[in-house]
Amino acid sequence: MTTVHCPALLISAPASGQGKTTVTAALARHHRRQGRRVRVFKTGPDFLDPMILQQAAGSPVYQLDLWMAGEAHCRQLLFEAAREADLILIEGVMGLYDGTPSSADLARLFNIPVLAVIDAKAMGQTFGALAHGLAHYRDIPFAGVMANRIASDNHLDMVRESLPAGMTFFGALPREAFCELPHRHLGLVQAAEVAELDSKLDQMAEAIARSAACDLPQPVAFTAAQTETPAQTLQGVTIAVARDLAFSFVYPANLDLLRRLGAELVFFSPLHDAVLPQADSLYLPGGYPELFLDELHANATMREAIIAHHRAGKPLVAECGGMLYLLDSLTDHQGKRRAMLGLLPGEARLQDKLSNLGMHAVSLPQGELRGHTYHHSSLQTSVQPIAHSQPARKRGKAEPVFYRNNLLASYLHLYLPSNPEAAARLFLPAMDIINSYNDKTVEEIPCI
Repeated sequence: MTTVHCPALLISAPASGQGKTTVTAALARHHRRQGRRVRVFKTGPDFLDPMILQQAAGSPVYQLDLWMAGEAHCRQLLFEAAREADLILIEGVMGLYDGTPSSADLARLFNIPVLAVIDAKAMGQTFGALAHGLAHYRDIPFAGVMANRIASDNHLDMVRESLPAGMTFFGALPREAFCELPHRHLGLVQAAEVAELDSKLDQMAEAIARSAACDLPQPVAFTAAQTETPAQTLQGVTIAVARDLAFSFVYPANLDLLRRLGAELVFFSPLHDAVLPQADSLYLPGGYPELFLDELHANATMREAIIAHHRAGKPLVAECGGMLYLLDSLTDHQGKRRAMLGLLPGEARLQDKLSNLGMHAVSLPQGELRGHTYHHSSLQTSVQPIAHSQPARKRGKAEPVFYRNNLLASYLHLYLPSNPEAAARLFLPAMDIINSYNDKTVEEIPCI
């Protein structure tokens, strides 16, 4: 079994909002400034944090999720990163023990030491109690703790002195504006929209170098997984992928898989381009179409090009925000309503509260795929779904999946490597066999 060694840390916390992304980005930028090759991963489904982390590290950020992707896939991603990197950093999801599987499960499976970040704002000696609980709640490799949002030297002394004997204190980040990243309703603001982001990242790196231990951690052994090379079933197929500020939520692993399946990817902007590239299939990922209603509505030539693509019977896969773009209309938080493509009858409206969140699997005619849903909009449509997703959690809310004339749309963000063969079938031009099954249940639709 092939094994390589690379220093690695998993950065986690007691909960969301503690500063995991800030610390991970600061460490990545610090080591990159030292001339080291840094590879960063994000635990669980997320598109926004990885944008910041990619900017900090200078390399693409991939997801590690044991439920969505599987152990073998995660193992291979880590192995490939370890072969080329001087340091691997993994940002956890939510709290250290939250979820099934959790960040702690990932750390234990791959023997990656955990660095716990604790927001010390409005806290003194209780810091030590939290640190002790994180370290000992379950048997995991634990590297130590770092304090975030420290107000003064006296505050720093209190949290440091509260730690149990023998626990490593990595240091602290100050409560300063440059250490905070802006948010909106789905999470962090996209990296491309953050003013002077590189300057902020450099300031974070300098702050963490001044106040925290930044030596390379001990090497971790990473082994290759036994994986099969997928057949190039998309050889000769060109897929046009929407990519701009309105449609930016796509997993790098999805694009890698489509290329490994033989597809050629071309990228376009529904916001700015006048024409659609020549392509056999179209991929509209999620994003923030609600923030760009006027621009999307005004780009009439692009709307006409996508409508023509659909009328030609070519495959179109739309996820979450991509699906909202297909509707008759979309209304934002302020009540502004604009006509969209009109390829999927219905309309959606942004809500103040979260509409759905969670990991989901879905059985489609092409096969079962896994992914997640996370949205603030509500959808009204007369179209009958061909399937409903199965939430990973018992009390989760299923999502409908719509299919009309080679157009597949849902709120789900699919993780295509969860089933490469099924992923290929989504984009194959010859999908007409299932068009006649639109009114049947999933159980009645044959696989193709």
